[in-house]
Amino acid sequence: MAKSDHVFTCQACGAIWPKWAGKCEACGEWNTLVEEAARTAVPGALAAPMGKKGKALAFVELAGDAEPPSRLASGISEFDRVCGGGLVPASAILVGGDPGVGKSTLLLQAAAALARNGQSVAYITGEEAEAQVQDRARRLKAEQSPVQLAAETDLRKILEGLKQLKPDVAIVDSIQTVWADGVEAAPGTVAQVRACAHELVRFAKKSGCVLILVGHVTKDGQIAGPRVVEHLVDAVIYFEGERGMPFRILRAVKNRFGPTDEIGVFEMLEQGLVETPNPSALFLGGAGERPSGAAVFAGVEGSRPVLVEIQALAAPTAYGTPRRAVVGWDSSRLAMILAVLETRCGLSFSGRDVYLSVAGGLRITEPAADLAVAAALISALADRPLPKDCVIFGEVALSGEVRPAGRADLRLKEAAKLGFSSAFAPPQKRNGGSEAVKMRNISHIADLAAAIGVETTD
Repeated sequence: MAKSDHVFTCQACGAIWPKWAGKCEACGEWNTLVEEAARTAVPGALAAPMGKKGKALAFVELAGDAEPPSRLASGISEFDRVCGGGLVPASAILVGGDPGVGKSTLLLQAAAALARNGQSVAYITGEEAEAQVQDRARRLKAEQSPVQLAAETDLRKILEGLKQLKPDVAIVDSIQTVWADGVEAAPGTVAQVRACAHELVRFAKKSGCVLILVGHVTKDGQIAGPRVVEHLVDAVIYFEGERGMPFRILRAVKNRFGPTDEIGVFEMLEQGLVETPNPSALFLGGAGERPSGAAVFAGVEGSRPVLVEIQALAAPTAYGTPRRAVVGWDSSRLAMILAVLETRCGLSFSGRDVYLSVAGGLRITEPAADLAVAAALISALADRPLPKDCVIFGEVALSGEVRPAGRADLRLKEAAKLGFSSAFAPPQKRNGGSEAVKMRNISHIADLAAAIGVETTD
């Protein structure tokens, strides 16, 4: 029996199967297998006889004196911060985010700023017509910037145009719309995305051009397509933001030329995205008395300290099973904090619905927020407001012990700068710059309840 020249590729994880099935056994997703032409070896890839010697590899010592890569300043400091200090020539950046969050707006503003600084910039759109991009540029007051614009999805034409223009920066919006005529698959499929991304990244490495690719995301928030695209590029950046919130977070999750987990904060206004150099002032509430259930967490995102308000509500439940709703934090970690409070402090949340929200649309991932969440929950349960001039941070263990958080001096400096005079935190060494903040050591979760004025039964 002749071997089939077609395979079925999962569009969620990229797994390849010889026949169609309703469920991909590799990732568990349903109805994601699409028929594609089987990949064959590239003609001429191994044309040289194996017995013939090729050019030997040139090895260098680890202690070499290689100069750091040069960088191009985009003119948007928050974008440069996330990229590690600017754009590196011959690098590839993948930018992903939810539909409508502002990816195209951000990159068009960056393209206009780069062009005004004398860089040659090519903006290739595959999702919109040229007139739509020009209309957005007029709204952003960027229509006079010398950006070269084209609307094309054919990879062959895109590469030919870039070779002729030889830009310093090339933006492709988006990689899911680009298709190669040598791949027998629909645009946006795993095979097309993989092949087109490989060719574009190879062009960037050879020409020295900075390549910025826009990627769609799945319902889980991950960039759609094969994960090999994230391995091909030098940096992966997510543009995040809650609907109805004006704030947008640019977060680096991979960066070969800078730190990961660095963030840039923007505010979406009518005239476009505006940088926010001091995000703590935006994520905090008013200067008046805070209600019960509100705690200020002193966090660190990348190299930047950020103060954010965490709000909790414990309301009597009307159902047999209490509800747990979380926005901006990990729901499983909330369940752990509730279990610690009930077991180690004797506080009962079994008859109450618990709601937890991080103000401003920011998503917190570091464990140092545990103590602030616990303080907000205790305050909400006892209906006792926390001191308005107090910040809180620390990691809570299952035993109820509170563990130190890293970079405490940076957190306390930011708190002092914004007028906070006290802090609930685990015992740790104090460094310069934090003397203005009075520390109250919290070694156990029961100490936190006592500081708030709540009696425990443990």
